[in-house]
Amino acid sequence: MLYETTNPPFVKMLRNLLEILDKGAQFADSKKIDMEVLLHSRLAPDQFPLTRQIQIACDTAKLCAHRLTGKEVPSHADNEKTFGDFKARIESTISILEKFSAADYKGAEAKHITQPRWEGQYLTGEEYVLHHAIPNFYFHITTAYSILRHNGVDIGKKDYLGKLPLKK
Repeated sequence: MLYETTNPPFVKMLRNLLEILDKGAQFADSKKIDMEVLLHSRLAPDQFPLTRQIQIACDTAKLCAHRLTGKEVPSHADNEKTFGDFKARIESTISILEKFSAADYKGAEAKHITQPRWEGQYLTGEEYVLHHAIPNFYFHITTAYSILRHNGVDIGKKDYLGKLPLKK
């Protein structure tokens, strides 16, 4: 169950982020704005810029898969500079996530998940997904969307949600 609530939705939202970023690049090009301006924009002075929002969203998704399955995932050096670098980071993360299957997550609900800043405390796999991984992932995707929207990029809820699996 944890696979279904994390991996496929994370992949979908990362793909949506790619499309949103493409709209940001088109906007920058049409307004003769250097894409660097958008990449380094933030909503508040004490908030991470778009660049870091992208990195954290990607890290949250792949680290979630790693922590729940125990499988190693490649790390990224956080040295992206250009629009193309950030797109490649997202595409790489999608590729990593697509290598996981539901079977990899067997028993993940009961795993003890910890990280250094939790100072020896832990969450079960299920608690980690529900209380940390999912909210943190969507926080950074939403903030990336909001930074671009705030800067005038013509995106809306349909862009954020992406294609829905509607049925007739």
